[in-house]
Amino acid sequence: MPTEACLTADLRALGVEKAMTLLVHASLRSVGPVPGGGRAVLRALRAALGPDGTLVVPTFTEGNSLTSRTYVRMTRGLTWSQLLSYRRNMEPFSAASTPSDGMGRLAEEVRTTPGAVRSTHPQTSFAALGPRARRITAGHALDCLLGERSPLGRLYDEEAYVLLLGVGFEACSAFHLAEYRQPGAVRRRYDCRLLTEDGPRWTDFVDVDLDDSDFAELGRRLELSLPAGRGPVVRGRIGAADSRLFPLRWAVDAAADRMAAGRPAPRGLSAEADRA
Repeated sequence: MPTEACLTADLRALGVEKAMTLLVHASLRSVGPVPGGGRAVLRALRAALGPDGTLVVPTFTEGNSLTSRTYVRMTRGLTWSQLLSYRRNMEPFSAASTPSDGMGRLAEEVRTTPGAVRSTHPQTSFAALGPRARRITAGHALDCLLGERSPLGRLYDEEAYVLLLGVGFEACSAFHLAEYRQPGAVRRRYDCRLLTEDGPRWTDFVDVDLDDSDFAELGRRLELSLPAGRGPVVRGRIGAADSRLFPLRWAVDAAADRMAAGRPAPRGLSAEADRA
């Protein structure tokens, strides 16, 4: 059973350094049982980064959207009156209190830690701890889910690193920034519910039609293209979790080049289905 100190040592052995800015996607189940649970894993990450390091996690929320996969799943088969009732009772997004959806325990540990700050996008927010947290999360534009005017754009500028902790490239949100950099990227409408000073309200915006369906294969191809035992991707174990550490800027630039050379055909989901 890995201890907090063992996890910190594993992180440093992988290449996590003090004062680094680190975007983490994590499956704590893959790490294995740890005394202290998710809070201990968070402490290990912060110890590896030190007081000058900044930890960032995605705290996405699909459930408040009329166009999300969650909404499609929850409303399938409802009558019109049931659908109207469901919409009236949907919880609006509040950056201060809405839990993340499907992002894992570590995301919630960061979000609820005193001193954490969170970007205000009602679907694709990020939470952060550390001296660069406010700069990274500030000004997350409504019509920029995961582009230049989102925390991903700031992380690119900060030359941050990505840690895939027990998850694969399918979870690598940095690849979405590469989608924004494709000429003629397809755009679509998004609808979501958020909490304002005047109470809950619906809002809509037009942004890039996000598609993560090929991210696992994209990451695999990028990794295979690197010289054996060399290159920007470092692989190792954190506890029991197979993990990867690499520069976010490399991931975005390499993915953008690969996307420009051609991606698989879209998944063919209906216009209802949201890729955010």
